[in-house]
Amino acid sequence: MSMTETERLLTAAGTKFEMDVVTIGGVETRIWKNAPPSLRYLIEAARAHGERLFTIYEDERVSYEATWRAVTALAAHLRALGVGPGDRVALAMRNLPEWPVAFFAATAIGAIMVPLNAWWTGAELEYGLADSGARVLIADDERHHRLETAYATLPSLEHVLVSRAVEPLGGIASPLEQIIGPPQAWATLPEQPLPDATIAPDDDATIFYTSGTTGAPKGALGTHRNMMSNIMTGGYSGARSALRRGETPPEPTPRVSLTVIPMFHVTACSAGMMGVIATGSTMIFMRKWDTVRAMEIIEREKVNVTGGVPTIAWQLIEHPDRHRYDLSSLESVAYGGAPSAPELVKRIHAELGALPGNGWGMTETMATVTHHGAEDYLNRPTSAGPPAPVVDLKIVAEDGVTVLPVGEVGELWARGPMIVKGYWNKPDATAATFIDGWVRTGDLARLDEEGFCYIVDRAKDMIIRGGENIYSSEVENVLYEHPAVTDCALIGIPHRTLGEEPAAVVHLAPGTHATEAELQAWVRARLAAFKTPVAIHFVGETLPRNANGKILKKDLQSLFADRAMASA
Repeated sequence: MSMTETERLLTAAGTKFEMDVVTIGGVETRIWKNAPPSLRYLIEAARAHGERLFTIYEDERVSYEATWRAVTALAAHLRALGVGPGDRVALAMRNLPEWPVAFFAATAIGAIMVPLNAWWTGAELEYGLADSGARVLIADDERHHRLETAYATLPSLEHVLVSRAVEPLGGIASPLEQIIGPPQAWATLPEQPLPDATIAPDDDATIFYTSGTTGAPKGALGTHRNMMSNIMTGGYSGARSALRRGETPPEPTPRVSLTVIPMFHVTACSAGMMGVIATGSTMIFMRKWDTVRAMEIIEREKVNVTGGVPTIAWQLIEHPDRHRYDLSSLESVAYGGAPSAPELVKRIHAELGALPGNGWGMTETMATVTHHGAEDYLNRPTSAGPPAPVVDLKIVAEDGVTVLPVGEVGELWARGPMIVKGYWNKPDATAATFIDGWVRTGDLARLDEEGFCYIVDRAKDMIIRGGENIYSSEVENVLYEHPAVTDCALIGIPHRTLGEEPAAVVHLAPGTHATEAELQAWVRARLAAFKTPVAIHFVGETLPRNANGKILKKDLQSLFADRAMASA
């Protein structure tokens, strides 16, 4: 069945995926008519899943009912602290059962949730708190210790709730367990309603941070509609795949998902958790990724869905002990956020017996814009898939005006109900990126005759290592701070499982000295570890530049040819 006919059938009037048109920010926009109106509505409806397991973390197994009771208890506490609509509540925590509790407790009372990158250093976390103006921070013990010396320098920050603290707390910090107890006891919390709040679909809901290539991270201000759109987009993608193969689309069915990417990413939070909750599915968290441990979990818990980044799929497929584990429950291995080889698409299907899935999105689109899965992905393994029916894509020439025809490469622009409002407190950056409902993605792409999108290059200077965005200017600026460095550039070098890794080319000032290990330690002390160059090549001359003074980074790739070849 053609894409056009599939869309016509699935989105017809009266169907689950019917569309409507509303005005968002002065722009008429197609939306999913039957999408939940808000995060508050979603978590209230999720209580109907009752004793079904929502989260599993090690030996902690928490039901939807228990999660609901913890959400209402924490929401009531936040309201008692004076938190209301528009106030920012920051969340800095590894994947734990407390993460979704904190997320929904804040957003269900109209506050703006600010998930911070748990891999950030203390200075990076401090920036996120200061920039967002968060009044409350909910953190695990590790993030609390990275930040506690900075609390006094953050005038907006009034309260810190620390989960799983191992030492006594003081000052503005207190144990989260005093409010909701440990996860094993949430089911015994008193039953109570959420505090009153009136929330509209286009009200502010989240600030997810995404680094820019020219400065500090920017907070993408998302709405409740942004988050809810992913529920329908995910469901539509599955129904489309079934129709395309000649089958009747299945009804939503609870699944077990092994969630191995951090919840502070829109991929895990928006594209992942929203659909999990809507279908009464189960999320399993791991303290850290370990392939053998993951296979044990897949076998024991009968996991249906996993993935996140291509690295996960590669490590499952290539582990020498894979045959010792029963992985037959896997139905889908999906990922995004990093380049993937066509070979991987075929091997997921052939060796794991699962259907591959992929998609394209960014923090500014609250995750999913295009989605690729099942046979369509097997047949077009280099594509990121077609856009959701509520999405418009266009390819724009360098002049920023001319729309290019099918097959031609230009900058990808996207429009739809998942596009965020703009950047928090950054009007100039917002005006440059968000234009009449469209977001300028900075990615170079082309579209084919059926609307399938092919990303042919990414935003300049951005490196994606195993799903983590690394912006060259941020690392280069740190390298420039070293007294011996006078010229440098960060580039991505291919890596078979991670997609790519960061590597640096450095020119030292005459008469100075620095080693690769010294500069790597310098960066690691100032930025998250995943941003540290895996290799540094020293050159005797300043780096090659074009007439405009910009470094010709493509000319530097050959310096790491041996390393790239070894990873191929």
